[in-house]
Amino acid sequence: MSVYGMMRTGVSGMEGQANRLAATADNIANSSTTGYKRYETLFSTQVVNQSEGGYSSGGVTTTSRQLVSEQGVLSFTTSSSDLAIEGDGFFVVQDQNGVPQLTRAGSFVPNADGELVNAAGFKLLGYSYENGEPAAVANGFQGLVPVKVTQTELIAVPSTLGKVTVNLDSDAAISAAPTPAANDPLTEFTNKTSLVSYDSLGSTVLLDVYYTKTAANTWEVTVYDQSGATTGTGFPYASGPLTTDTLTFDPSTGQMNGASPTSLSIPVPGGETLELDITKTTQLATGFLASDAEVNGNIPSSIELVQIGEDGRILGAYADGTTRDLFRVPIASVVSPDQLRSKTGNIFTTTDLSGEVSLGFANEGGNGKIVSGALENSTVDIATELTQMIEAQRNYTANSKVFQTGSELTETVINLKR
Repeated sequence: MSVYGMMRTGVSGMEGQANRLAATADNIANSSTTGYKRYETLFSTQVVNQSEGGYSSGGVTTTSRQLVSEQGVLSFTTSSSDLAIEGDGFFVVQDQNGVPQLTRAGSFVPNADGELVNAAGFKLLGYSYENGEPAAVANGFQGLVPVKVTQTELIAVPSTLGKVTVNLDSDAAISAAPTPAANDPLTEFTNKTSLVSYDSLGSTVLLDVYYTKTAANTWEVTVYDQSGATTGTGFPYASGPLTTDTLTFDPSTGQMNGASPTSLSIPVPGGETLELDITKTTQLATGFLASDAEVNGNIPSSIELVQIGEDGRILGAYADGTTRDLFRVPIASVVSPDQLRSKTGNIFTTTDLSGEVSLGFANEGGNGKIVSGALENSTVDIATELTQMIEAQRNYTANSKVFQTGSELTETVINLKR
């Protein structure tokens, strides 16, 4: 073994321990950083060719690897916009240049435009419900937009969907004069109920729904616009019915048979077509009962509260008590998370070793769930890092002693010439 080789080995040892100390310093500095993933330093040997009868020292090399796949402990907060992922996956955020990035740091708060921004200034991206139920783009970031959770403008939602549960008395008498298509003041009907719906401007539209028994196990259902009714009575209406249909029932079960419609298509005046689900309508030997009536839509109102579910759905709760889907936050995943490249701001980008990004939704396809009102803590354990720092310090000192000894031997060799 040459004295020079010994000194070279000592230097590589000091460099390795210096790299370990650098990783430890980063870990300790980020012990309170939300979503931070700790680094570990891996050592591997350097071996040079051995000569017969002698030993040539090699050295050591180090590789720093971030343990991105480690799950941090969740701590709960009082802010519903704080988000954490319990399980695998990443949030997709947008940097200042509009480029999508990956992160686990979910400390989001609304900015001046109502967009959710985390502590590093990155905007949370999601799919909007403006064009209906969104679907994740599996192999790209197309369709993602910044998530906005505050809206000061008033929004009116017209009624499009509804349901009502009705029981029609099987012992009711058959009407001699069923509800006509015209506005006849002498009309007879068996039962009546009313539903609240909304037009495109958010105005309330009351719908009068009439049920008339026209034959055994057969009922006619007719819907009118209440605004056209005669004050205090109903009939005659200013115009004919909005829709009319016939319900037929199985006399042995009281349930609608296969020939009966299961929904009513009602054109709401000034609004859209309301599809009213009537599948739970029955004909049993008890009085008329209308229950479980729900119709979507709302009067002009602003969002008062935002709710975020485990599946990433962001719902806006309005002043009138109605809710509306606004956005859905996707979950990004890669084949090898520990091979991602870390960048400033606690974000990650893909590499050749990590694999490409695949998008999906929470609780689907192996993705974790989203927890609202929680943050993922750093995976750094201070006690472990301090222990490793002491070990690295001692090992560095030991390697420096090797170098110092080599230096002293070199000086001895030089002095032999004197």
